[in-house]
Amino acid sequence: MHLPESVELRHLRYFVAVAEELHFGRAAKRLHMAQPPLSQQIARLETLVGYPLFERRPRVVLTEPGRVLLAVARRTLQQVAQGIDATRRAGRGESGVLTIGFAASAMLTPLPGVFRAFRDRFPEVELRLREMSTSAQLDAIRAGFLDAGFLREPAADPTLLAEPVVREPFMAVLPPDHPRAADGALSLEAMADEPFVLFPRTVAPALYDQVLGLCRDAGFHPKQVQEAQEWLTIVALVDAGLGVSLVPASFRRLGWGGVSYHPIHPDGGRTTIALCRRLEESPPALDAFIHITRQHLAR
Repeated sequence: MHLPESVELRHLRYFVAVAEELHFGRAAKRLHMAQPPLSQQIARLETLVGYPLFERRPRVVLTEPGRVLLAVARRTLQQVAQGIDATRRAGRGESGVLTIGFAASAMLTPLPGVFRAFRDRFPEVELRLREMSTSAQLDAIRAGFLDAGFLREPAADPTLLAEPVVREPFMAVLPPDHPRAADGALSLEAMADEPFVLFPRTVAPALYDQVLGLCRDAGFHPKQVQEAQEWLTIVALVDAGLGVSLVPASFRRLGWGGVSYHPIHPDGGRTTIALCRRLEESPPALDAFIHITRQHLAR
């Protein structure tokens, strides 16, 4: 049934109340209004539809057009209610789609718990996770392909907001047969003559510069003998005896092969994971995600 444009939702609500009560007085009481205005609105609706919806005597009963309209009215009111509820949930960040990037090394920190907490709290938000390098995430955030991303040492960018969420120290990682594998803390100076396994600068420029800066402050430039795109590959190559490296402290959780991890003495610096997003106003689902991130990591 096609309803005239001048039919309003209130007309449908009034009609459904009378159709279900089959009594104008009871319907008026249910609607918290007087009976005469209700009768007038039903008469107005019948005029707009072009057919009588009720037989009034000897008792109120639906006509055939009225029975057809009742099904349409109930369905329409339900759809409107569902639409308003969906709109409110979207406004509260409780529905929609959220695409978040992350660096692989971030998964060794408490950040996976953030994803779990968000899914538990907002199950109707479709959370899409994308593993990407720092530089790839920055490009994707700027282009709008990612709503936000967890990056290590993102370079300063006036178009982005970067909120530090995790800070952890660097550690030296040595091959299993290294002469100092059984030692405790190491100084960076002790690694001056060692071959290094590092990632290319293009993967994470700011992080690469930070690692080289730590070595420079210790009085040497690392002799890089092997490059690898991923931290896991770097640790595997160290395990294979190709060299040493500096990695985030969370990598101790890997238990990879026979490599040994050593705190840097006196201070080996810290690496920061930041939650990056565009400067423009965030969608409600992203605001909710940021809140969960802060809340979870504050513990």
